[in-house]
Amino acid sequence: MQKIVLKARAKINLGLDVTGKREDGYHLVRMVMQSLKLYDRLEMCVIPEPEIRIRANLPFIPTDQTNLIWRAADLLRREFRIEEGISVDLNKRIPVAAGLAGGSADAAAALVGMNRLFHLRLSGEELMNRGVKIGADVPYCIMRGTALSEGIGEKLTELPPLPHCWILVAKPGISVSTKGVYIRLDEQKGWEHPDIDGMVRALEEGSLEGVTERLGNVLELVTVPEYPVIAKIKQTMMEKGAEGALMSGSGPTVYGIFREEAQARIACSAVRKSGAARQIYVTEPFQNRRTDA
Repeated sequence: MQKIVLKARAKINLGLDVTGKREDGYHLVRMVMQSLKLYDRLEMCVIPEPEIRIRANLPFIPTDQTNLIWRAADLLRREFRIEEGISVDLNKRIPVAAGLAGGSADAAAALVGMNRLFHLRLSGEELMNRGVKIGADVPYCIMRGTALSEGIGEKLTELPPLPHCWILVAKPGISVSTKGVYIRLDEQKGWEHPDIDGMVRALEEGSLEGVTERLGNVLELVTVPEYPVIAKIKQTMMEKGAEGALMSGSGPTVYGIFREEAQARIACSAVRKSGAARQIYVTEPFQNRRTDA
């Protein structure tokens, strides 16, 4: 039996700016993206039956055509007229509907797995071109590491790695509609834009301080007033020594950047004790290096 195991990495936004809106309704963005060592695990097996089977460790995860893993596998099966099927066992650890691109990361891993299992010989760029048909974050989740994301998220430029640090990720027990956040952002008359170019220079200089002092996410303008718990988590992280704290994506997950693991652990305990978050992880940045697990 042909089998492969893959790690689908979560991401955070070090910077997220919205610069416009296309006629088709998609928003134009400039984002600095960072992969984490927090991941979902996908075990993929080739099966003789011409179907896609998904099993998940959590009962509320869909296992039908609405799952992005299913859509990714189906896309390549149809294009390359693959007669065999695929079975996917998903061990979900990335919080769901959290602004961490968990679904997109799973889809990206599924594309990579299909490419390897069926020897399709697609390059990373070719996989990314197909991934954008599934979701705007999928191409980045194939690339991973540190990157500048532009357009609707599909134009990617690899950046120097984020200097090593410890990252505390905390998701409160609420869900946020990404579509709703962008609709309400459109109602805003204006906002201060994060210094994305300055952050890119800080990464080029290897300055963690230069990155953390420029953390910014325009979607906080909408989400934080509606969900004060996000500000509460940020405040707790900063009080416990974070170099910076920010909401990721459209939320509601908050992350804090720490220089030392001990500081991140202390902040983790404080956030947990406050009851503000239900899912909390201490992790590190992931870079595309052989030494990175």
